[in-house]
Amino acid sequence: MRLKLELIWPFLACLILPLIAAWFAYPVDHLPPKFGVFPPEQIPGAPGFSLLVFCLILIPCLAITALLLFPAWFGFKPVPPAPPATPTRLPFWFWIGIACTLFFWWLMWARVTPFGDLVYYAFTPMWWGFILVLDGLSYYRSGGNSFMVSKPRTFVISALVSVVGWLFFEYFDYFVLSNWYYPNGHMAALSHPAIVVIFLLAYTTVWPAVFEWYTLLLTFPALAVRFSNGPKLALPGSLLLWGGLALIVLTVFLPYPLFWAMWIGPLAVLAGQLIRKNIWTPFSALAQGNWSPMILVALASLFTGFFWEMWNHGSESINPISHNVPPFPTNPNFWIYDVPYVNVIHLFSEMPLLGYFGYLPFGILVWVFFIWAGKVLGFDSSLGDEKSPPGNS
Repeated sequence: MRLKLELIWPFLACLILPLIAAWFAYPVDHLPPKFGVFPPEQIPGAPGFSLLVFCLILIPCLAITALLLFPAWFGFKPVPPAPPATPTRLPFWFWIGIACTLFFWWLMWARVTPFGDLVYYAFTPMWWGFILVLDGLSYYRSGGNSFMVSKPRTFVISALVSVVGWLFFEYFDYFVLSNWYYPNGHMAALSHPAIVVIFLLAYTTVWPAVFEWYTLLLTFPALAVRFSNGPKLALPGSLLLWGGLALIVLTVFLPYPLFWAMWIGPLAVLAGQLIRKNIWTPFSALAQGNWSPMILVALASLFTGFFWEMWNHGSESINPISHNVPPFPTNPNFWIYDVPYVNVIHLFSEMPLLGYFGYLPFGILVWVFFIWAGKVLGFDSSLGDEKSPPGNS
């Protein structure tokens, strides 16, 4: 019980401290504009492009890219990969997933179909179909093993945790004045409660998708060990914890300059406390020079993000009345970015290029949040290849 309480208070601090800071940052309403409006709406006023900020953020992004492409430059030594598993037959759920993905993908992008309003509900079944595809590929490549097969209970729990986890993340979007928002107010065909339900169902897909990509990446032996013998780095848990809390508070007062902190602050807080309690996280392996868990889950999130952005882009439709009016979707989950300073060079029409690097820490946050939830709620949060340090409770 004591351990659970020691894990819960940093999470509560992540929720409460921004509200306390907002009381002083917004002396009139004591909350950010449109706080609590769900789904989040656009808040006009984000600063435009800044070459200086763009270059400052580009530098670490280029360094990360170099690390991924040329790990030897950063002190990583080659490790002989294990022999690849003998592939087996693709399982039946792979084919079910293919059918669901293709049908609902077509439905969402076609917009006008014989299926009428079913298009409004296409996003979630399309993603669950894709999750089955990824799991089927892992099963095939590993010779009969996958996340869904080897850990079915954890797989189901990941979908439930995903809802809470993404709401946790949406919460911080209010304090950076809506880096993304959902222009679905025109949807007279759907009531607000229906839209809320559609969103909550869509949120079930985030954590399973990232974990399925991670499991699939592990089936590539050379990639699985590519970052496993690098510099040893023991991260100080207390510094992460208190630094993360400070960063969250500062973000409330400086939402535009510190917009990037929403990806970093909560991650640092939860990971820092887990490290302090000697609980394994993707950061723990860094002390032994094994960067693979951290980097592979970050890449898993990046690959997931690529498909998020691609499918989101295709669900956009142009306003038939005026091209000067922002586009509106037939997909209620459609989102648009309003990121300050760097909202240029888009890969697909909504996501700025540098924004994709935000998926890297987000993937680590997904796993850290899941580990944290497992310790608090008492379920198995392992994905199958973690090695806990001595004394892990």
